[in-house]
Amino acid sequence: MSSVSKQKRQAKKGAAKATEKPITNGTAAATNGIAENGDTGDTAGCCAIEKNVVKDKLVENLALEMKEMDVNAEYRTCTGVLASHPASRDLKVYNFSVNFHGSEMLADTNLELNHGNRYGLIGLNGCGKSTLLSVLGRREVAIPEGIDIFHLHREMPPVETTALQAVMEADEERNRLEEEAERLAALHDDESAQDKLMDIYERLDELGADTAETRAAQILHGLGFTKEMQQTAVKNFSGGWRMRISLARALYLKPSMLLLDEPTNHLDLDACVWLEEELKTYKRILVVISHSQDFLNGVCTHIIHLDKKKLTVYGGNYDTFMRTRAEQMENQLKQYKWEQGQIAHMKEYIARFGHGSAKLARQAQSKEKTLAKMVSGGLTEAITKDKLTTFSFPDPGTIPPPVIMVQKVSFKYSDDKPLIYKCLEFGIDLDSRIALVGPNGAGKSTLLKLLVGELVPTDGMIRKHPHVKIGRYHQHLHDMLDLNLSAVEFMMQTFPEVKEIEEMRRIVGQYGLTGRQQVCPMRQLSDGQRCRVVFAWLAWQVPHLLLLDEPTNHLDMETIDALADAINDFEGGLILVSHDFRLINQVAKEIWVCADQKVTKWQGDISSFKEHLRAKIAKDRAAEAKEVEDVHAKASTAKKPAGKAMTNGKPATASSKAAAAKPASKK
Repeated sequence: MSSVSKQKRQAKKGAAKATEKPITNGTAAATNGIAENGDTGDTAGCCAIEKNVVKDKLVENLALEMKEMDVNAEYRTCTGVLASHPASRDLKVYNFSVNFHGSEMLADTNLELNHGNRYGLIGLNGCGKSTLLSVLGRREVAIPEGIDIFHLHREMPPVETTALQAVMEADEERNRLEEEAERLAALHDDESAQDKLMDIYERLDELGADTAETRAAQILHGLGFTKEMQQTAVKNFSGGWRMRISLARALYLKPSMLLLDEPTNHLDLDACVWLEEELKTYKRILVVISHSQDFLNGVCTHIIHLDKKKLTVYGGNYDTFMRTRAEQMENQLKQYKWEQGQIAHMKEYIARFGHGSAKLARQAQSKEKTLAKMVSGGLTEAITKDKLTTFSFPDPGTIPPPVIMVQKVSFKYSDDKPLIYKCLEFGIDLDSRIALVGPNGAGKSTLLKLLVGELVPTDGMIRKHPHVKIGRYHQHLHDMLDLNLSAVEFMMQTFPEVKEIEEMRRIVGQYGLTGRQQVCPMRQLSDGQRCRVVFAWLAWQVPHLLLLDEPTNHLDMETIDALADAINDFEGGLILVSHDFRLINQVAKEIWVCADQKVTKWQGDISSFKEHLRAKIAKDRAAEAKEVEDVHAKASTAKKPAGKAMTNGKPATASSKAAAAKPASKK
């Protein structure tokens, strides 16, 4: 289970470290004529926000991170009755309610999680999905003591240990047992110590200690870590890569209850497919929040729908849920119409004949009793559809091609680093609809930075139309938000030409923020709601080209569909980097693969590319299974002298120590 106190200490250190750095403000300059390489003309979403401004907001957010961990729990109250046995591997909580900041997130509902099931938790942005996982992760509601929990919601702190060590150190039981085994193995003449040592070896064998390092390395490899990266200190990785390390620790531990909040957010398509294959065989309790329909279809055996403060469980994956839900709503509508027809008929009869002849009056009274029974027994609710989220990107007008020309461009970050791209040649126009795919490190985000002008080619030239406006969306844009301001206040500061508050509320409302969400401090908004503020800011700069780098992080499926509709209605060009197969399928006309210093067009759609990745992963898994088998066989047959066994200058695994220290028989 993750340590909250440790996370608080790391947040405090990060905030203190960040505040030591001086912050200066700068302004972006526009150029006229043909823009070349680093000159971007009028660039939205990138040069309009200087790095030092983003850093300034990052300092503030780091300083507030620790406070928010306490504040969120402090302002949250939970009630519920544990209905499962204290020793059960299942969790059943009845009459479950959660209150947050005075707002009811769950109201007198039931939660049931059974061992061996994999649940997808879905619901609209801001409905309380992440809050529910936090409540479970912090055990704010009664949970059987035998259920250990890992809640993945924050990246690994920037520590000195290597990525591989960080993953292996997550297994505290194995580490403790191996240290104890090493101590007992030195006590050759102590029979009771040797008996205890045998028990420890048996437990270590159950934990698979011989193959611990191999398994940890394989998990990291599946998440995109090369062998060199696995031996790199955690502190040298970005937040996204440290989140992968946290995910690797969770998969390595295999806790009784694994809670994953948007685990694909920091993954490329390769790692997403690998994770899907890994989780679909998880044999304990898995609860995952994800905006990826493909991912939920591949992983989940059940769907939990959080709607109107209630939790409803559906069997099957996301597609099955959608079919079942549609059938239920159709039947509910039929029942509602029938009941309303019956009620209208009885009311009309009562009104007409209630004061007529004795016979008719008796019939009217009978219908009045029938109506009262229907009402007291509970009437079918009317179908209320969720408010549709709509996005829009204003028409930027036309500019003649070519909009961007990439001419023999090569790039590397420094002289001592290898080339990421070599001799690229292509053009981008307003009708371009391109999805960039490829493994992490291949340079997808780097290519976007080159196109927008944030990076300058090492060789070659990037030429842009003098009037082109480029809007680049990326996750660091969230750091520019002053969370003490409301969405409306932020937008009015950014676009002072909009004078009327009501006009700005109308603009913000186009991106799915309504009522109080528009005027409350953005600190009280969910991550998904803050994303909508960023999209509103980006769209109202009226770019000709959209460069979207992982735009679906923190968005729910309904909002992603709205984004796809807006992109398809957009009159400008698009280059997309996304791990969401469904969004790519909805908006991209071409798939470009970034790999081996090149950008090449994939001859097929995104579905065929995913199948290509599946085949590659299946081949890798077969090789990994053989490697684990070989390591286990080698450890089982190893014969080493008693005492502190060594392997390659390091303490050997527990099982190889076992082979050395086991007595001939246990007395």
